[in-house]
Amino acid sequence: MKDALSALAEPNRLHMVELLREGPLTVGEIADRLKLRQPQVSKHLRVLHDAGLVEVQPIANRRIYKLRPQPLQELDTWLESFRHVWEERFDQLDDYLHKLQEKEKKTDESS
Repeated sequence: MKDALSALAEPNRLHMVELLREGPLTVGEIADRLKLRQPQVSKHLRVLHDAGLVEVQPIANRRIYKLRPQPLQELDTWLESFRHVWEERFDQLDDYLHKLQEKEKKTDESS
């Protein structure tokens, strides 16, 4: 998972993953859509591949890349644990703010 996060930290690679979310693409298609040079795209795709985020399928002289869902599902599971913590903290903050508002209402009414 650390490799996946590190790979996604680079903006061009994150854009590539977002593009591949729509479906498989060749290196040339990715380069065209992101306005990058093909060798640069190939290097980024190699990092994404090494991190397990994409797989490549060679067809003749073309290489077609597509997302691998498993690493992204693992990231989602990991992030879910943080969502629960933050939801609990937001609920506590909400309760605290409601108590403050009630206290303020009572103070205003008694004035």
